[in-house]
Amino acid sequence: MLSTIRIILINTFHPGNIGSAARAMKTMGLSDLCLVTPQRYPDAEADAMAAGAMDVLENARVFASLDDAIADCSLVIGTSARSRNSASNRPMLEAEACAEALLKESMNQPVALVFGQETMGLTNEELEKCHFHTCIDANPDYPVLNVASAIQILCYELRKASVRFEQANIQPKQAHYPLQEELERFYLHLEQTLTDIDFIIQQHPGKVMKRLRRLFNRARPESKELNMLRGILSSAQKASVAKDSTND
Repeated sequence: MLSTIRIILINTFHPGNIGSAARAMKTMGLSDLCLVTPQRYPDAEADAMAAGAMDVLENARVFASLDDAIADCSLVIGTSARSRNSASNRPMLEAEACAEALLKESMNQPVALVFGQETMGLTNEELEKCHFHTCIDANPDYPVLNVASAIQILCYELRKASVRFEQANIQPKQAHYPLQEELERFYLHLEQTLTDIDFIIQQHPGKVMKRLRRLFNRARPESKELNMLRGILSSAQKASVAKDSTND
């Protein structure tokens, strides 16, 4: 289960945090480290902080974008501060629930837990690509965690969840969810269709697609359901073209 859980770091500027992440992961039995546009990697500081986890560090994969890093994942959870999440009404999971959700789905398909840059965290655009967000229940007067510490805590929650699952002999669900790249194609199709039928005005698109992304992230349609939705969109586009031809 843990082997299909991907830890993703975006635009990390301190290489020591990459090495610390590798060590935190190996301590808890995780091994799939992915880096999106790291500012300094490979680097001697990363090697030094990795200590006995050089195998995790050396096998880390580097990607040019978050889209590339999560393309083959069916569930993506981003780390986010609670206050930021509540302000934007994004679906939030506590750390323990986050770990259980990742473990359950990792039995069938790859999943990802995403961490943003040290000082800024995940951008709004990056957060929109996540199905859920998670936070660590820290002291509200000082809820500041180093990214390596946050990775260690959430990897520990994953480790605990994996032990519970093994003891309870939890089996994978039959549900098959679309991969992130399939979802992105659906969102492009949806936006184009809504534009074709004049629901979205190109010059003033507003927040329609952001809200629809959140809706479908909460609903989590399965692959067959997503294919059905795309069929509906294609039919709507054909009907719109036919109507325009008749009017001409």
